[in-house]
Amino acid sequence: MYLGLDIGTSGVKALLIDERGSSVGQAHAELAVSRPHPGWSEQDPDHWIAACESAIDALAKEQPDAMRQLRGIGLSGQMHGATCLGADDKPLRPAILWNDGRSAVECGELEERADFRGIGGNIVMAGFTAPKLRWIEKHEPEVFAKIAKVLLPKDYVRLWLTGGHTGDMSDAAGTLWLDVGARDWSDRLLEATNLSRSQMPDLVEGSESSGTLRAALAKRWGVGEVPVAGGGGDNAATACGMGLTKPGTGFLSLGTSGVLFATTDRFAPNTEAAVHAFCHAVPDTWHQMGVILSAVDSLTWLGEITGKTGPELTALLPERIKGPSAATFLPYLSGERTPHNAPDATGAFLGLQRGMALPDLVHGVLDGVAFAFADCAAALRDAGTEIDSAFAVGGGARSDAWLKIAAAATGLTLLKPVSGDFGAAFGAARLGALAAGADPAEVLTAPDVQSEITPDPALVNAYGDAYARYRDAWVRLSA
Repeated sequence: MYLGLDIGTSGVKALLIDERGSSVGQAHAELAVSRPHPGWSEQDPDHWIAACESAIDALAKEQPDAMRQLRGIGLSGQMHGATCLGADDKPLRPAILWNDGRSAVECGELEERADFRGIGGNIVMAGFTAPKLRWIEKHEPEVFAKIAKVLLPKDYVRLWLTGGHTGDMSDAAGTLWLDVGARDWSDRLLEATNLSRSQMPDLVEGSESSGTLRAALAKRWGVGEVPVAGGGGDNAATACGMGLTKPGTGFLSLGTSGVLFATTDRFAPNTEAAVHAFCHAVPDTWHQMGVILSAVDSLTWLGEITGKTGPELTALLPERIKGPSAATFLPYLSGERTPHNAPDATGAFLGLQRGMALPDLVHGVLDGVAFAFADCAAALRDAGTEIDSAFAVGGGARSDAWLKIAAAATGLTLLKPVSGDFGAAFGAARLGALAAGADPAEVLTAPDVQSEITPDPALVNAYGDAYARYRDAWVRLSA
């Protein structure tokens, strides 16, 4: 048995799987986000511990026989969160989360101080960890002076589990302190934020052991002192859950936000188009991500205005999509990441006519999100990444109409996996199995494909023209 823990923003998930990868049991515990000022987003790190305790306690109570057979634990979690610890390993302040925007000014300062793009592989954005620490240095100098360690959220949970300060390559790549190509901390990037290597955790690969479960916790849950894997950031762990660890494989996630993930065999940044280039959670492997900030959230927004759910809106579309909507929609309701790096960008409908009705707007929203993914696909290809197909995951992937539109817009063949749990907790459990000595070839397998949605030749040209209008609309409105 293997346990995967996913420390998300809204909750913790604990998933227990057997040697065949089948789910044996799972438990959840909710988390709350504090927003003390506009644009701020924080959590109490000890709430992560309490949530993990609650979830694992529930599993141990419900599945005592299975837990006694536990052989390994893996971790995944929300990336970028700044968890600042004093010499006593206690948090000095609430953790500043990935979706906190307070450090916009500090981003520009750091861009001037060091080659974060070349070494760290990414634009300095407020979501990353390094500018958060620069903000603390400027605005809370008494806190900054006491920092003994900076850990990411899942690595604070690891400290509780094992007693050690350790991180993994994929999550560390999201700090902007990692030399992503060399898979090691960069002294130059740390120095730019007046930090040192001694304040960073040790690093292991996501599939390696980072330590063993503390005896007190092992006794509490009736398990052995099993290895705890390095684990991974949430998207890298999700990719491990889907077996996407070979170059040319990837997934398209239609969630609240959107991600186009591609595995690569080298460090291949494209900061000009705001592509994220990170280490993968397995050795000698990297990945790229194009990120859009309002994917399903664009449909949710339209539903809030019209009083309908997402499924009710997509049900308004014809069974067969014959072409793009005449209404052009820019899905930048919360700004945009790839390829524009424009946190202040705004959404828009263009080309509206009196004869249009709600189905036209729904169609336009689906088109606009698909075009945003087309931007991501182009940015990855410009970085030299070859990707022709991707697994479609997330709540929006339940709409075949949306997937047909996305396939036509991006040129990707979209693969619908058979039903199952292939998320970050599942990937973390798989990494726990690898840390316990399991064979990667047997563990990191891809799910069976339920169906393939290939780009419809009858739609590709029409969507190519509509995409050109979409790109032109951005140029005109952003000028």
